[in-house]
Amino acid sequence: MGSSNVAMLSLSLALYMVFVPSLATIYTVGDTSGWTTGVDYSAWTKDKTFKVGDSLVFNYPTSHTVDEVSSSDYSTCTVGNSITTDNTGATTVSLKTAGTHYFICGVLGHCGNGMKLAVKVESGSPSSSTDKPSTTTPSTTTKAPVDSSSSWSVSPFMAAVLTWLALSVMVIS
Repeated sequence: MGSSNVAMLSLSLALYMVFVPSLATIYTVGDTSGWTTGVDYSAWTKDKTFKVGDSLVFNYPTSHTVDEVSSSDYSTCTVGNSITTDNTGATTVSLKTAGTHYFICGVLGHCGNGMKLAVKVESGSPSSSTDKPSTTTPSTTTKAPVDSSSSWSVSPFMAAVLTWLALSVMVIS
């Protein structure tokens, strides 16, 4: 009986240590509108707090691009100098560094028609609440067809640890 309680406490503590730090928010840029002209992306970011570890998912037709650019290229809608670029129609950007990240559509005229997004990323645990300013740094762009507004995940290593712990608890009981 006592070893069962210790095992359950150990499993609970392990689950808490794994899941709480790994919670990250996945934001679908523009929500159901996606990445397109005619969307006010400043209004879209207004009530969100982006943290290191969160991700942005851009869904768009392949007639657009997602270009991460410098602050000055963002301000002037200058194309051709992007830090990263993608045009696959489903771009996921992991926010790996704190600071403001700038995105535009690299198709001439689209940035001027509103396809531009500035995201202020805070250091610390991933979550969502209020915005705070920070400095400019680049992020990494990868492709993934994710469709949710928010989600969380566990690394494969942590999944293996959890499985091992669960099996250990079952054997002890």
